[in-house]
Amino acid sequence: MKTFIELELSTPLLQAIEELGFLEPMPVQEQVIPLMLNNAQDIIALAQTGSGKTAAFGLPLIQETDLSKNKTQALILCPTRELCLQISNALTDYSMYIPDLHIVPVYGGTSINEQIKLLQKGAHIIVATPGRLIDLIERKAVKLQNVKRVILDEADEMLNMGFVESIDNILASLPENHTTLLFSATMPSEIARLTKTYMMEPLEITIGEKNTGAENVKHVYYSIAGRDKYLALKRIADFYPDIYGIVFCRTRKDTQNIADKLIQDGYNAEALHGDLSQNQREYIMQKFRIRNIQLLVATDVAARGIDVQDLTHVINFDLPEEKDVYIHRSGRTGRAGKAGVSISLVSPKEQRLLKDTEKRVGKSFIQTRIPGGKEVCEKQLFHLINKIETVEINETEIAPFLPVLYKKLDWFEKEELIKRLVSVEFNRFLEYYKEAVDLNQGNGDKKRKERTERSSSAPSDGRFTKLYLNIGKMDGLSPSDLMEMINEQVPETKFDIGEISIQKKFTVFEIENKGVQKLLSAFEDTYIDERPLVLKLDGDQPSDGKKRTGGKKGGDYHSKRDDSRRRDGGHRDSGHRDRGNKGGGRKDGGHSHRDSRKSDSYSSGKRRKDR
Repeated sequence: MKTFIELELSTPLLQAIEELGFLEPMPVQEQVIPLMLNNAQDIIALAQTGSGKTAAFGLPLIQETDLSKNKTQALILCPTRELCLQISNALTDYSMYIPDLHIVPVYGGTSINEQIKLLQKGAHIIVATPGRLIDLIERKAVKLQNVKRVILDEADEMLNMGFVESIDNILASLPENHTTLLFSATMPSEIARLTKTYMMEPLEITIGEKNTGAENVKHVYYSIAGRDKYLALKRIADFYPDIYGIVFCRTRKDTQNIADKLIQDGYNAEALHGDLSQNQREYIMQKFRIRNIQLLVATDVAARGIDVQDLTHVINFDLPEEKDVYIHRSGRTGRAGKAGVSISLVSPKEQRLLKDTEKRVGKSFIQTRIPGGKEVCEKQLFHLINKIETVEINETEIAPFLPVLYKKLDWFEKEELIKRLVSVEFNRFLEYYKEAVDLNQGNGDKKRKERTERSSSAPSDGRFTKLYLNIGKMDGLSPSDLMEMINEQVPETKFDIGEISIQKKFTVFEIENKGVQKLLSAFEDTYIDERPLVLKLDGDQPSDGKKRTGGKKGGDYHSKRDDSRRRDGGHRDSGHRDRGNKGGGRKDGGHSHRDSRKSDSYSSGKRRKDR
C-alpha cells in the first residue's frame, strides 16, 4: 500500500492530513488521487458511503486549483445540504495551510442573498446542491465557464431524489473541456444513461463489488410479527446499552410516532424527517453528532447525506422497497474500516422482500433470535459492572464526602453492599423483564402476559396519579415536549412519568404520587403568550375541551419562576428522564443531562409539532 507522500500530494496538504490524523490512504484514495493528478480523464468510481471518497476527490481538487485566478475552477454536486456542508468543511480542513483558497457551499433552506455575496467575493471551488445551483445560475450569480473539474458525489442519491433534469441542465451548461468524476454506491440504469451522455470514455473504478454492501457490515435480521416490531426495537436498544445508530422507517408519520414512543419510554431518541425546518434538522443532527441522542429515527430522504462517524448499528424498522436504498442505509455504519451491524425487523409479509434484498446486496443475511428478558438483564448487568470498574474517580472532589459515606456504609458487608449498589440501578430492569415473552416469530403468542410491555406506559397500580393539562395536539405538543416542560419546571426532582395521552385540545398523563403537589405548584402562573397553562388533577375538565382560555396557537412559554435560570440554557434533554413502565430500557434512571440549546422560550406551535 502506498503512502500519501507516494501519491505526490503537496507539502501543505500533507501537513494538513497529518494533523487531521490520516495515517495511510484508503483504497478509493489510493486509486483516485493519482488518476486525478496525472491525467484529465473522466472517472466513474463505485464506492460505498464512508469509504473515504471526499478526500479522494477533494485533495487533488485543492492541489490542482490555480490560486492566481479568482475564478471557479471546480464544481462539486451532492444531493443534500448536510452533505454539501460536510464536503465543504472537509475541504476547508484539508486546505488549512492554503489560506488563499476559497470554498463556497451553496444549498437550499437558507438565504440565497448571503450565498450570492460569498460568491461575489470569489469561489475557487463551489460545493452545491442541484436545485440551489440552478437558482444561482438563473440569477447569473454563478459563472461556470472556467470550470475544469466536476464531481458528482452520491450520484445515485441525486437521481433518486428527482434531480435528473437539474443535473442535465447543469452539465449541459459546462465548458466542453471539463472532466467529470462520478461517485456512486450503486449503478442503476439512470446513472448509466448519464455517463453515456456526459462522459467521454470514462475509466471505471470499483471499490469492492458493484452494487453490494460494505464488507465490514454484518447483515442480520429478526423474524418478527409486525405488531411486535416496536417491542423488538426496545429489546435491541436494551441488549446493546452502548448502541449509537439510526432507525429507518418508511413514512414521516411512522418516524415521528416511533421516536415519540421511544422518548416516552426513556430512550435517548429523536425523529428526523421532511416536515422539520432546517434549524430543527441542524439542532437534532448536532445533538446526534455529540451523542446526546443514541437513536435517530429517520426517513431515507431525511437521512441522505448524513455523515456521522462510529455508528454501531443501522436498524431497518421496515425494509425499503427499493433495493439500492438498503445499500445506502447499511453504508451508514461500518465506515473507515470499522465494524458495523445492519439489523432488519422482518415480518412474514416482508420475507420475499428480504430475499430480493439479499440478492441485490450479494450477501446472505444472518437470522438471529430476538434476545429474551434474561439475556437483556444479563447484558445490562454486565454493562453496569463494567461502568463501575472503569469509572474515573475524582479523588479531590469526592474526598470531603468520603468520611461521612464510610461511616454511613460501614455496617454493610462487602457482598451486601454490592447487592444494594446493583439493585439501585437494576431492580426496574428485572421487574420489567421478569415475564417478557418470546418475540421471535411463531412464539409471540405464547403466554402473552406482558400487556404492560406492549403499551409504552406505566400501569396504574396506585403509585400514579392522572393529571390534566390544557394543551394538546393542536398546540403541537408531543411526549418529548411534555417531558421537557416537566424537566424545566422541576429540574431537581426525580419521579416516574407513566402513560401520556395527548388529545386534540388537552393532555392527560400519569405522574408518580410523590411528585403531584410539587408539579402542580410549579405550573402555577405559567403561560403560552397570553394563555395560561392549566395543570390539575384529571376528572373535572370538560371532555369537549371548550372551557379553555383563548389565545393564539404557539408562542413563548414562560412562568413566574427564576428567569435567570431559564436564560442560561436550562432546557433538559427529556431522553434521560426517569420514567414509569417498570423501567424497561432506562439508560440513566432518574437524572437529567443539560441540553446544549438556549432555552429562554418554549414554543408550542409549529416548531413543536415538527420535532
